[in-house]
Amino acid sequence: MATSSTPHFQNSMGLAKIGIGSKEFMCVGAKPPFDHPHVFLNIGAADEIVCPYCSTLFTYNAKLGAGHSEPESAVWHDEAA
Repeated sequence: MATSSTPHFQNSMGLAKIGIGSKEFMCVGAKPPFDHPHVFLNIGAADEIVCPYCSTLFTYNAKLGAGHSEPESAVWHDEAA
């Protein structure tokens, strides 16, 4: 079984903006079972991107480190993985 190193972030808190330390990531929306399709997002050369499903604004912050977020509760770990 393959494992993934792409960080996943969720927004069950209903925040307008989440700071993240990764340029490539998956947005899952709210925590399952209220999630939306898990979409891969790539910020690229920009500093922010909006999820097309849940409209969460993700802003890149290199000080957070890859896979980390502000708030910390936005990091999602698949319990089945």
